[in-house]
Amino acid sequence: MSDVKGSADLRATVVFNLGTLGALAADRFAAQVEALGLKPKHAGLLAALDAGAAASQQDLARRLGVAPSLVVALADQLQELGALERVRDAEDRRRQVLKLTAEGRRLLSACVTAAQALDQELTSELSDTQRTALARGLRLLGEQHLFAKKAHA
Repeated sequence: MSDVKGSADLRATVVFNLGTLGALAADRFAAQVEALGLKPKHAGLLAALDAGAAASQQDLARRLGVAPSLVVALADQLQELGALERVRDAEDRRRQVLKLTAEGRRLLSACVTAAQALDQELTSELSDTQRTALARGLRLLGEQHLFAKKAHA
């Protein structure tokens, strides 16, 4: 009997399955939002702005765990699309805060619609119970590994 583990062992791991399906889902989502003139990172910034009060580019970079220069570049592109506006902070005139516009909310809504359609496509063979359990498990993993990491950064 061999101690060498094979492809079945690899396919049985959560990491391999998340990576494979994650790449597939990311590619499909990117194709959907590209039709809107966006990239997935734009959708993430729109969602972050929608989730809280107006925030500075520095605040958003810290909250998202990315380089401030990335937020600036994404914000520049979204501003060109009319999806957000930069406004001077009333409390600190040196700071600019980012706010979603009506066009930004429309684009975010279109991103949500695309993501929900892809969710349905990717999980169509699952029962409602399985789909709910999958969503719950993925949220829990995200909270444990992604959001906890950002909180400690």
